[in-house]
Amino acid sequence: MEIKINDRNAHVELLARDGNKLIISIDGKKFEADVEMVEEGVYSLIIGNKSHNIELIEVENKKYLVNTYSKSYDIEIIDAESKYLLSRKKDESLEETTISSPMPGKVVKILVKEGQKVKAGETVVVVSAMKMESEYKVKKDRIIKEIKVKEGQTVEAHQPLIVIE
Repeated sequence: MEIKINDRNAHVELLARDGNKLIISIDGKKFEADVEMVEEGVYSLIIGNKSHNIELIEVENKKYLVNTYSKSYDIEIIDAESKYLLSRKKDESLEETTISSPMPGKVVKILVKEGQKVKAGETVVVVSAMKMESEYKVKKDRIIKEIKVKEGQTVEAHQPLIVIE
């Protein structure tokens, strides 16, 4: 997963775990750590021969404030779900002309026909990706200009599914 630390993104991977002992990779560099929760939200970390005490405060879902003795950090966990939700929110302010899935999947159901008028919030296509079905809706009243896929078709990430006016 990625972890955003203030304005920097770090790629973090858990390589092994045995009780409190962890082997992690941060941006490709391996670290051995001993992690112990000393009280709710407070952790003791030993990395190499250095001891660190940190306080972890959840600000909102997947966003934390991390305090050490000398510094504070804003942390955000950017996992697959976060990336997916971010891609759905991206470009919301732009005029929508096509509907596409942010990840590869399979078209489950097409609920419209070319030339059909649809109302804001109406579902036009359902795509199955990563073992879940996502409904794609129009944000404003629209007309379906072109349907570029068929039910049952496998689609790539960001492939246009439906063109709208």
